[in-house]
Amino acid sequence: MTSSTTVRKPLTLYGRSGELAALDSMLSRLRHGCGSTLVLGAAPGLGRTALVRHAVDGYRDGPVLHARAAPAEQPLPYSGLHALLCSAPDPLPPRAADVLRPDLAPTALLGLLHTLGQRRPLLVCVDDAHLWDRASRAALGFAARRLDPGRGVCLLITEGQYPEADDHLGGLERLRLGPLDEQAATALVDRLTDGRTAPAVREELRREAAGNPTILSAAAARLTPDQLAGRAPLPRPLPGTGRIREAYTALLDSLPGDTRLLLLFAAAAQEHEPHGTGADAALLTRAGQAAGLDPGRLEPAERAGAVHDDGARVHFAHPLLRAALLRGVPVARRRAAHLLLAALLDGPHRALPRLVQQACAADGHDPALARALVRAAVAPRPHAERSVALARSALLSADETLRGARLAAAAEQAWHGGDPGRARDLLAQVRAVPAPGHAHYVRGLLALRDGPAADALEALLTASALLAPYDAERAVQALLGALEAAWAMGDVPACLDALRRIPAPQPDPALERYRTGLCAVLGGGPRGEGRDLLRVRPGSETAADPAALLRTAGAALVLGEIDTACRTGARALAAVRVHGPESLLPQALEHLAYAELRAGRHARARAHAEEGLPAAHRLGQRNKAAHLHAVLALAASVEGGAAACAEHAGAAASVSGPHGLAQAATLATWALARADLAEGRSAEAAARLRPLVAPGPLRGHFAARMLLVPCFVEAAALAGRGAGTAAAAAAVEEFARWAAATADPQAPAQLARCRALLAPAHEAAARYQEALGHHAAAGGDFEGARTRLLYGQWLRRQRRTREARGPLRDALVAFERCGARVWAERAAGELRAAGEAVPVEGGPGPLDQLTPQQQRIARCVAQGATNREVASRLSLSPRTVDHHLRNVFALLGVRSRFDLARLLDRASADPAGTEPVPGSGAGAARR
Repeated sequence: MTSSTTVRKPLTLYGRSGELAALDSMLSRLRHGCGSTLVLGAAPGLGRTALVRHAVDGYRDGPVLHARAAPAEQPLPYSGLHALLCSAPDPLPPRAADVLRPDLAPTALLGLLHTLGQRRPLLVCVDDAHLWDRASRAALGFAARRLDPGRGVCLLITEGQYPEADDHLGGLERLRLGPLDEQAATALVDRLTDGRTAPAVREELRREAAGNPTILSAAAARLTPDQLAGRAPLPRPLPGTGRIREAYTALLDSLPGDTRLLLLFAAAAQEHEPHGTGADAALLTRAGQAAGLDPGRLEPAERAGAVHDDGARVHFAHPLLRAALLRGVPVARRRAAHLLLAALLDGPHRALPRLVQQACAADGHDPALARALVRAAVAPRPHAERSVALARSALLSADETLRGARLAAAAEQAWHGGDPGRARDLLAQVRAVPAPGHAHYVRGLLALRDGPAADALEALLTASALLAPYDAERAVQALLGALEAAWAMGDVPACLDALRRIPAPQPDPALERYRTGLCAVLGGGPRGEGRDLLRVRPGSETAADPAALLRTAGAALVLGEIDTACRTGARALAAVRVHGPESLLPQALEHLAYAELRAGRHARARAHAEEGLPAAHRLGQRNKAAHLHAVLALAASVEGGAAACAEHAGAAASVSGPHGLAQAATLATWALARADLAEGRSAEAAARLRPLVAPGPLRGHFAARMLLVPCFVEAAALAGRGAGTAAAAAAVEEFARWAAATADPQAPAQLARCRALLAPAHEAAARYQEALGHHAAAGGDFEGARTRLLYGQWLRRQRRTREARGPLRDALVAFERCGARVWAERAAGELRAAGEAVPVEGGPGPLDQLTPQQQRIARCVAQGATNREVASRLSLSPRTVDHHLRNVFALLGVRSRFDLARLLDRASADPAGTEPVPGSGAGAARR
């Protein structure tokens, strides 16, 4: 029993917004004297008690009766009602004891509740009513159905499951709690572990707990730091599940024997199925018929909430329920169930499930059955099913070395099937010393997607050396994985080392051209010959192997053949969706999104990256998630939204730093710099990019550096600083050599634009015209609009205002067409400064009374820029900025830079309702 005066810290109940709203609505009505009744039903651990606690803690307007019955094998008659009376915080009426009299209990309880409700609105909470004695439940149900809503009594009842033969609470309004969804479970684990749980482990916890918040909370409190980080396997079963297993065991014990036998068949049938897919309902029906059971005998389990039959599959309410069932059945009976299922799985197409069921029934090692499982675990069976079969074959193997090899093979199939947690569990069972090369290979794959790239590189190189004598094909795959790790690190020598270890010549001509060509391009041979070898051959884009298609798309990006990269990347994605493996989905989406970014299709790139991000988190691939965040940051730097750009760039940096992902880090920094440029912060952009494009230890990724140069040159030229301009000139010379070799269609225009930015006044116009000519041939709204914006800006600085309007107008239209909102605002500001009226989105604002030049200065100052920084951004003298700023203060009626920033902040939040800050005068402008 719980007193209503107890004060507790409020709970955060994730994923229960609907239930909380229902309770808050009930309490709100109670405060106005309107009563009601609600029954919360839930499986063990789903949080029904937490919801009652929320109601008790949230009600301070009247008395609370809060009772919970302690579990007992034979509850005493009326013990539930006795607990309810004892929870009353105030003295009870004299006849309250009549509630405990068998002949008066139902009516006496109803009268007592009405009496108490007349004094002050009364909240009555009965937690775990299924543990009450039958007499108390009958009296409670009688009173609940007859409560007068006008008497100010709310009755909140919880029960563990719907009792099969007890309808005392029937006919009352019910709310059934389900498991937490993925988002809520993730948020709960992150809060409980302060965000220290690796995504793969978090996904595994969510899956094992099946959305049960009690299990998640208990596990998060007991797991070690290594387990949370994914460096050690999770214990099975998860810690802290004892009480819930006991509750499920009690539920099973309450079911008829025939029902429990059908449930045993369902539990056994899931052994050959991938995790979470349930049991085949047709197979279960045949098993029941073979055992002389009526299939309808499963209905009691459905009514009790133990299983759900969707017509095709039978699903247990929770994995622990299935585990409790199997644990409570004698071994001989379990084996008999497996043998019966094996006999029913007839036909060649069911060979693999049949063998798994036979393996489950085996008593000890069985080498012949193990070999049969290995032979059956081949394509086109799904990866998850092959993993199950190989794991079973390992259990039947007496030789520890052979057992380790089969566990490693099972782990690889689990990885390809999108279950890295299962792969780690299987690898943890490998006891062979030394570990087989296959185990190193899978560990390398796991680290490649969710660990330091340097660790992945070493693991995959080791795996290749161990596999080469007996598994040449997988040894080559390990080297290709090592190449990918070295590429992510930006380590050219390591890339070349991995490529040179691949035996030559390869039997696959496309792979041999890829190996030789990439070696040449990266510096290990003639670059022209390398580019010819890497160039996509007719027919290579139509290959069915997703990995080969991704290599082809990557080679096209290296060459700058952007359209080919997009086309091949789309085919690779389609192949992964159709043929798998699931583990390649985030990579396919990332490759395609990056190619679309290079092509200037930013909206498409964002859409594919947004699809890839949850897939990467679901599959425990933090490194791919970091690359996808970098792509999203680049898209945000174009489409507008400095906050979104910073958020994605920060997410990319949080992984790319610890894991050594130089490419993701370079792209994220580029995105931040481009967002700075869009906002007019050229000096900040130059400061970000200069270390990446200049020689030195902070140099950016070798495959991305040249892409940054046009942004750096623009930023350095607009910032107008001597050292930056000199560094920009050196970068342009290197960019010119790269542009001469690449097939990137934007490179010639970008080179001409860079030279225009650094050219003397008498040459700049011709350089800009040259750039525009290249843009006309290459297409691409965004890059062409940037050149037109810079050209128009330069013309206006040369006081050729009338000529500037054409390029600026074209830039504005192109930015709007490609969704580059912030860039469009910058072009509109330049166009206003050139004397052309441009409508202000959102209606009139406080800056409308200012000239275009004054508006631009006001915006820069509101962002925190000093007078000298504003002068640098807008190519003005500090004295001119100071003069304009004094006039701005006077016109807007503000006294300080702080007031100006506050006024513009209010204007952006409420464009139509902004009033000037009271006061007048021109305060001294900070220099």
